[in-house]
Amino acid sequence: MEQREHDAEEPETTRWTQSTVYPDMWVDPDDDPRETDTPIDDERGTLLEYLRYYRLTLELKCAGLDAEQLARRSAPPSTMSLLGLVRHLASGERHLRRVMTGEDAPELYRTDEDREGDWTGAVADPAVAADAWRQWHTEMEATDRYLAGVSDLGTWNVGVSDFGPDGADLQLRDAVLGQIVEYARHCGHADILRERIDGRVGQ
Repeated sequence: MEQREHDAEEPETTRWTQSTVYPDMWVDPDDDPRETDTPIDDERGTLLEYLRYYRLTLELKCAGLDAEQLARRSAPPSTMSLLGLVRHLASGERHLRRVMTGEDAPELYRTDEDREGDWTGAVADPAVAADAWRQWHTEMEATDRYLAGVSDLGTWNVGVSDFGPDGADLQLRDAVLGQIVEYARHCGHADILRERIDGRVGQ
């Protein structure tokens, strides 16, 4: 009974998509910025293309929302929000460089007092949202500069890794693949969060 009463209180949201070709897509193929005709024929190109694709997917899932909507925890009791995802993945970009290069960069949002700072600090404030987007783009650009300067995917990390229980060493290919997995996992969360905000669906 309690579950039925809770469900009855949920606001009605109509599912919709901007796509006119495929109802399970975000936009029509010709309008999708993720789709390119660039040929990919090696491991490095494949990894970087998947990273580009999932970064763009996150940005698309947040498109057209204001600060309140971005910060809305639309799938309770989870503390996740789309704004929290942007902050969390900005932190992830920085983390990759700390592990691979030993870059002395502090945590963006997490502290010893609040290890969930990526999420708890994602409040419905336009300034907080603007800062999160700025920081995300700044961190991505720094990661891309690093990746452009390292041609060997077999390069080993020089910073401290949290890969495995003993902080095992890892190669650049592992770090980039881990970043892709992190984006892909959270883009799945973004699918649900966005649909519960305004009903928009699509891959």
